[in-house]
Amino acid sequence: MADDGRRRAYIGSFTAAGGPGIVTAAVDADSGALTALSSVDAVPDPAYLALSPDADFLYAVSETAEGVVAAYRVDGEKPEPAGPPVPVDGNGPTHLSLFAGHVLTANYGSGSVTAIPVRPDGTLARSAVHVLQHTGAGPHTPRQHGPHAHQVQPDPSGRWAVSVDLGTDSVRVCTLTDGTLALHRETALRPGSGPRHLAFHPDGSHAYVVSELSPSVTVCRWDAAEGVLTPLTENPVLPGAPARDAYPSGIVTSPDGRFVWTATRGEDVLSVLAVEGEELRLIATVPCGGRWPRALTVCDGFLYVANERSGDVTWFATDPRTGIPRRAGSIRVTAASCVVLG
Repeated sequence: MADDGRRRAYIGSFTAAGGPGIVTAAVDADSGALTALSSVDAVPDPAYLALSPDADFLYAVSETAEGVVAAYRVDGEKPEPAGPPVPVDGNGPTHLSLFAGHVLTANYGSGSVTAIPVRPDGTLARSAVHVLQHTGAGPHTPRQHGPHAHQVQPDPSGRWAVSVDLGTDSVRVCTLTDGTLALHRETALRPGSGPRHLAFHPDGSHAYVVSELSPSVTVCRWDAAEGVLTPLTENPVLPGAPARDAYPSGIVTSPDGRFVWTATRGEDVLSVLAVEGEELRLIATVPCGGRWPRALTVCDGFLYVANERSGDVTWFATDPRTGIPRRAGSIRVTAASCVVLG
């Protein structure tokens, strides 16, 4: 929330494809509409963003071979860099989150997860950066020749860091103690599925893992006390046989826990799945409002989609009864990659 009391959205983009960097937009509370206010391109390819719990700081990964995290103060209409970017000591970071006083990054290229300390003033510390290297491979060559960490986030209890690895068909549950990441348990998913992202149910008892190499979502039971993820069922996100180039990307759950939404690139659709106990049922697919939907965000009854190749962010009003999104508008953001709201 900005000083003027209005909600803000922050949109990441690929500068290498002509994107403006990080775009700040005002959010209309009634319509969900976004209005662009400013942009900043302090680091290349700020492909994924995360806000601090108090929404005073924004953190961005630079999805490049060098791989850095940048911190920004966001108390005005334009994010202001807060200290120099910090290397992740890994290649191609694709995702980041805040956990236990650290920024965690999932480094796709090097197949690792990095923990970077956050100072009390919100800036990043270069000292004591720790990297946990994943190992393994999968049967889908060349996409699974080695580990490819694609996402890392805390579980709802705040006790565990959970990383999803496309290259090894697995989800790792980790601890972070005194700045050091350690593997607690690794859960195998179906070989060749290529898990990409995970979303927890609001009650914290289940998690949903969307796969990129197979258009499906795996329902898992989550035991926060023991840090154990147990796969249960795998559910399609597309009706019938998918096209050859159909690559699921983002996944979010509705705040009431009744629905799961996914995005699929190539098919360029959003899928609506109803939560029925420990099963998911595909209800409908709707056009994503652009091309190559990369990430989803849900907030206040609206679903936001970053469409990378059409260069726009589209928002949808979600029907609280059916979960089906209805397109409400869009703004132009070249090479859009993600949206976060504060």
